[in-house]
Amino acid sequence: MSEINLPLKYPPFNVRLKNSNKQTLIFDDFRKKWFVLTPEEWVRQHLLHYLVNEKKYPASLIAIEKEITVNDIKKRFDVVVYNRQMEPFILIECKAPYIELNLRVIEQALRYNLNLKSEFVMITNGVNDVVVDKNNLQVLLPNF
Repeated sequence: MSEINLPLKYPPFNVRLKNSNKQTLIFDDFRKKWFVLTPEEWVRQHLLHYLVNEKKYPASLIAIEKEITVNDIKKRFDVVVYNRQMEPFILIECKAPYIELNLRVIEQALRYNLNLKSEFVMITNGVNDVVVDKNNLQVLLPNF
């Protein structure tokens, strides 16, 4: 998988990989499970380690790939960081490094946020990211 050789903006971490049934798997330290290594999962794992190790977001307040309903359709968000009151703080949509962060991608994340009502929405492809606040103004990733 050539995507795992792409340099990401997030710092490297101790990646655990294994092969199983002709697939490469990556261990998710947060969910304590092995997952198929897709380009999106590669970005998600780097982002999660960055949030916890660099930004000091508590791992206990991070939800990964949970189901939500958007316009009566079941969807799955990538990452939500909750505040200490367990209210959605940041909704994060992860894309593969070669996916352009365009209007379609941010609109997808904003649709997910119609139900969640998080304070911030972030889209990332591991190379670039965009964070917007409740007023849809672009901001920096907030500190916890």
